[in-house]
Amino acid sequence: MIKGVIFDLDGVITDTAKFHYIAWNNLASKMGIELTEEFNEKLKGIPRIESLKLILEYGNAIHIYSEEEMHEMADIKNEEYKKLLKNLDKKDILPGIEDFINKLKEKNIKIGLASASKNAPMILEKLGLGKKIDYIADPDAVKNGKPAPDIFIEATRGINLNIDDVIGIEDADAGVEAMRSCNMRSIGINVDADLRLESTRELSLDIIAILDNK
Repeated sequence: MIKGVIFDLDGVITDTAKFHYIAWNNLASKMGIELTEEFNEKLKGIPRIESLKLILEYGNAIHIYSEEEMHEMADIKNEEYKKLLKNLDKKDILPGIEDFINKLKEKNIKIGLASASKNAPMILEKLGLGKKIDYIADPDAVKNGKPAPDIFIEATRGINLNIDDVIGIEDADAGVEAMRSCNMRSIGINVDADLRLESTRELSLDIIAILDNK
């Protein structure tokens, strides 16, 4: 029986990809690198500093900057990103998500968050969902980011369950790969997983039951 659900944040609970794209593109432009929205899709679910390294590799500039400089640039991007998030509120919750979360709570199904975003607590508060999430895994507390399974394992530990007791919900290949590598059952939003959905609107207790029987 499913006792817990582990959510990703961006693309599952809300969609801040457009803000990430603006902030990354502005930073990259200062280095003479022009990003495309197609390339930005490759950054989904990837931790901040790893995303920056991918951008620098894309622009053939990875050899120019030291680790310290890269961390400074990542911090600059994050400050701009946080400014763009100021107007985020409940209207930015993806379709069906709040109702789904409420139904999970009614059934006493634990809810964990496994996001690469260090801003996850702030974003959830702005969405009015902070108190409904039982445990937010800290990306700084795990050794490896997605596609390694570390953050999903940590989120599961944080809600005091085992991998067999939970399912995870993702919208990125890196996240699905992370779940597969620790044998966590997965739901993909517009991405191939154990069960693929086209929209967050399709999430329901019945959908959970389908995976529970697999």
